[in-house]
Amino acid sequence: MLRSAEKWGAGYLASIRRRRSSKAPVHVLFCVANHFEPFVRTVLPSGVVTGGCETPAAREAVRGWLKAYAASVDGVRDADGRPPVQTFFYPWDEYDSDCLDLLADGCRTGLGEVEIHLHHRNDTAEGLRTALTACRDVYAGRHGMLGRTVDNTPRFGFVHGNWALCNSRPDGDWCGVDQELSILRETGCYADFTFPSAPSPTQPAMVNTVYYGRDPLSGERGHRHAAWVVAGQDPLVAQDERTLLMVPGPLGLNWRSRRFGFCPRLENGELSAVNPATVQRLALWLRLQVHVIGRPEWVIVKLHTHGMSPLVREGILGPAMRRFYEALAGVNVHFVTARELFNIIKAAEAGHTGNPGTWRDFIIKPPPASYIQR
Repeated sequence: MLRSAEKWGAGYLASIRRRRSSKAPVHVLFCVANHFEPFVRTVLPSGVVTGGCETPAAREAVRGWLKAYAASVDGVRDADGRPPVQTFFYPWDEYDSDCLDLLADGCRTGLGEVEIHLHHRNDTAEGLRTALTACRDVYAGRHGMLGRTVDNTPRFGFVHGNWALCNSRPDGDWCGVDQELSILRETGCYADFTFPSAPSPTQPAMVNTVYYGRDPLSGERGHRHAAWVVAGQDPLVAQDERTLLMVPGPLGLNWRSRRFGFCPRLENGELSAVNPATVQRLALWLRLQVHVIGRPEWVIVKLHTHGMSPLVREGILGPAMRRFYEALAGVNVHFVTARELFNIIKAAEAGHTGNPGTWRDFIIKPPPASYIQR
């Protein structure tokens, strides 16, 4: 599980040095990035698609998943009186209008929001631009999804399929476009939520801190670091159209869970049936302290899951997750969508303090297909 640590180990050690204690009350920003793939297909290296289900079964699975999720979070509330939410990163390459309509209905009842997920291979810059534009317009125009600016322009969060953002795989597979961050920003992306991806070799060196990424130089794999996000500072790099805000989840070593009795397990924020959310993992997520530099009291716990996978479903919808929610009763937690987390990060960057829940809609407003409880 510690393979590819040479890519992120130094960044992990640097993140330890960036940790700060806080005199202010700690607020936990809890965000679940659900790579929501109802057709549960597997694409082999040869390009052959295996497994998966037919369209009627996928639609029924979405309907059943949403019903089960609503039941699993019934009565749970955060420090702002808000219920748990998930961000459904739905893949454009699995687009089905009925599946999206079902998700939109779920979002209107308060279950979360939908953003863009994309698996692509041997792509070109123009192909990526065309796909993102089409996806954005269909999700926003046909289904009422995606947040909006004050002038009603749709904006979106993004997760890259197979973790291969900016051609980050050593073999260059599952992408094809080096200048991906520029194209994402050009087409309306406000932030990327792909990482962490360890133990995949696509994992970048930047760990446990929000930052601005930049497209790679010629011959490089994966994006580069452009600047850290710092509370009270609005860096010029944020205006650079070649950069994009990167929002990672926690990444580190879990010394309380060891393989063979001595080797620490990797903590990468993944939720599954065999690795559900627990109080012990929460303590580690807080120690890893993903945050905006200068605002250590706002701790970001951005987790990821493949919620439609049979190997994951019980970890998200079963008793273990319910027990975890109940254990949060004494924690100053805020359940946030990816859009809301972005807004809170930008509020920190603008110098705001206090209750981060105040800034859920700071820049990007809620999508039409959402339940607004204010």
